[in-house]
Amino acid sequence: MQTYTVWISSPIPYRTFSPSAFSSAAGDGATTSISDIHPDILRTHILTRLDGPTLAAAACTSSEFHRLTSEPSLWADICHSTWPSTATQRLDALISEFPDGPRSFFIDSFPRLSYHSETSTSSAPSPATYIRRRRRLHLPPELISAVDIYYRGEMIFSKVVETETVSGWFRCSPFRIDMLDPKDVIPTPIKFPIGGGNACRELGEDLTLSWIMIDAAGRRAMNMSSYRAVSVQRHWLSGEVQVQFATVLGGERGTAAEWVKCGIAVTCGGWEGGNLQVREVNLEVEDMDGTFLDGKDSLVILERAMEGKMGRRGKKIKLEEFLEKKNERKERKVRREGTLDMMCLAFGFFGFATLCLWFFFR
Repeated sequence: MQTYTVWISSPIPYRTFSPSAFSSAAGDGATTSISDIHPDILRTHILTRLDGPTLAAAACTSSEFHRLTSEPSLWADICHSTWPSTATQRLDALISEFPDGPRSFFIDSFPRLSYHSETSTSSAPSPATYIRRRRRLHLPPELISAVDIYYRGEMIFSKVVETETVSGWFRCSPFRIDMLDPKDVIPTPIKFPIGGGNACRELGEDLTLSWIMIDAAGRRAMNMSSYRAVSVQRHWLSGEVQVQFATVLGGERGTAAEWVKCGIAVTCGGWEGGNLQVREVNLEVEDMDGTFLDGKDSLVILERAMEGKMGRRGKKIKLEEFLEKKNERKERKVRREGTLDMMCLAFGFFGFATLCLWFFFR
């Protein structure tokens, strides 16, 4: 007997049922299978209560479920409930133009910590190969950032920012996207005492963030956030608290950008009335040498990552591995610089000794 499992995205627990579970009200022993339920009931009372992953799984159970779960309006509602920032008129129209509509957008944006790199091969490409790859890539003329921040499940920040990427200033300057203007302050319900390390740890556990980067021209998207914070630090002088979110993307093998960290910083301060205020929300791209990449290099990496989410397979790396590799590179650099310093001192001493002997025996 075939059994179905339905996961309800609500306080109602999931239930496992089989076709024989639906008995007739008359009690005459007849049974009703799930295929006998009217499609309007399935569409209105069941499918609308499922989250995205569960809805995708339900589409694989039967051809009827696949048809019912393919409605764009159903996936549009899921996108809007998962990321309220996508409910704006601009994004709603853009998402409808994705290859498979809102469903494509959800598939691109929902997975987290899934990084792909087409350069993760056994040998590093030549500089000429890297240049040809850059020329083949379609660098997006515009990036759209849709950011949603939650505290204990309650939304405290939701905003969409459009960034042009064709100007020489953007491509030559360090890549940075700010969601707030310098004078903007977002009040929050977060009660946070000035002192105490436990409060910082609790803030890191209770604060969640989604940063969806959208290529409007290519109709592609990806989620740049680790969802939960990777670190929480409090400045000893100003008292501001910085919550860090981060993901790792593949860069160019054989260089400092072999792996890059996309770091998202949420800076909070204020404490007016005992509540924190969000003062900064920004995204930067950093290589393994600690150098922030410029706009052009960052666009290449972001575009390659978006292509990877459409089927390319590659090596994955976690943030802990990135930090470990970064420390190893730093230690090698320190040792190399120490060796060069010793060689310079040795050559300097040898030259000084030679000069002294020359004067002495002249």
